[in-house]
Amino acid sequence: MGRMSDCHRARDWQWVEAEVAETAAIWNDCAAALAPAPQFTPTEQARREAAYDEGLEAVEQEARRPQRTRVHRLEAQRRVVAVFPRFASIALGLDDNSVDLLTGGFLRVGTQFARAARRFDASLGVAEIIQACRNAWSACGMQPMLGEPMKLTASIMGYSLLYPYSDNYLDDRGVSSSVKREFNARFRDRLEGRPLSPRNHRETAIWAAIELIEQQYPRQRFSDVYDCLLAIHRAQSESLAQLNGLARCGDADLLRISCAKGGTSVLADACLAHGWLRPEESRFAFAWGVLLQLGDDLQDVREDLKRGSATLFTRAAAQRQPMDSLAAQLLAFGDRVAALMDELPDGSPLLKNLLRMSWRSLVLMAIATAHQYFTPAFLAAVEPQSAFRFEFLRARQKRLMGRKGLYAVLFDAFREAGEADDCEPPMLQDRPSVSLAGGVNPCLAALPEECTVC
Repeated sequence: MGRMSDCHRARDWQWVEAEVAETAAIWNDCAAALAPAPQFTPTEQARREAAYDEGLEAVEQEARRPQRTRVHRLEAQRRVVAVFPRFASIALGLDDNSVDLLTGGFLRVGTQFARAARRFDASLGVAEIIQACRNAWSACGMQPMLGEPMKLTASIMGYSLLYPYSDNYLDDRGVSSSVKREFNARFRDRLEGRPLSPRNHRETAIWAAIELIEQQYPRQRFSDVYDCLLAIHRAQSESLAQLNGLARCGDADLLRISCAKGGTSVLADACLAHGWLRPEESRFAFAWGVLLQLGDDLQDVREDLKRGSATLFTRAAAQRQPMDSLAAQLLAFGDRVAALMDELPDGSPLLKNLLRMSWRSLVLMAIATAHQYFTPAFLAAVEPQSAFRFEFLRARQKRLMGRKGLYAVLFDAFREAGEADDCEPPMLQDRPSVSLAGGVNPCLAALPEECTVC
């Protein structure tokens, strides 16, 4: 009971504002020169790049093979997974236990999520499913930190699916502010448990996703979960100010908005992973969310500039200021978040090291792809911290991404190869209002053709 009361305090918006202030203070405290970090020599980078290309070529060969039947797809999936240990051990520097965690944990979750998402709504595209799956990975990565086994649950599935339907719509500059406000008001009413009939395709999908959360966490017993969801909804609503242009928000406001949006997002992941949180678990989840949000802001700086979305990184770019200090600050902030993670009693050192490596790689990849916003001196100083040369990362990203890129091909292959009784999450087998028959959700199919999923 004590743990649930701790979680209840964390759901209060006043707590969120206090955590925003504390996390912003940690961020500001990280402002300094580039911190020392392990270095990779050019020879070591070349060795890892060769292993990367060897693995990539083997996977591309599998992707090019005709895989007409499910048996062929299963065989191809097994061959791809068999390639991964050598690639991961050399290119990524992972040991056998880390490789097992990736293939048996995160890869399994991704395969399950892809299949379930297509059953939920067959019109979801690969990019939208990957967007939602990234959140599912974040939530499932939290589970062992909270003493839970890693697995895709109904609530994680439902919460993650909200992102393509809500975030993309709210980020769409073609939708008026008044329409967004009306959508947000109805979304909030549904999160509060008010009975509302969906008006369109998007609301039908969102309402169904919330039902998945309600399936696992009945409102009468788990009010903290819904307080948490309302916190991220409020933070998302306030973040709409970022779309009003670069001139209207100061740096402190931009940081506050990013902290609230990112922090409450992963806070919700954590509460959905376990149902309640200790104070130290809440603090880590919130800080991790801020780190991922700022990492995404750096990664998306070009796209955000095009659509006029204001972040710390677009502000610097618009003012033609190098982003050297911001990126160095982000790397240092990641080290502080890792220290909070190490204080948690649950979660193996293996998982913690893997998460630490993954978010540092996220930042380094973002620096590599946005290289034009940094000084040559900074790039030369930070590139040895990367296992791969920045030019190599940029070239391979182009090869992997895109509608016909390797990620998309493998994504569909793994989705279709999954064992129905092994990879099918049970939450979609038991709910006819959400489950899809023949690839078409009956709730969605009954709506007018002009209603489309964003």
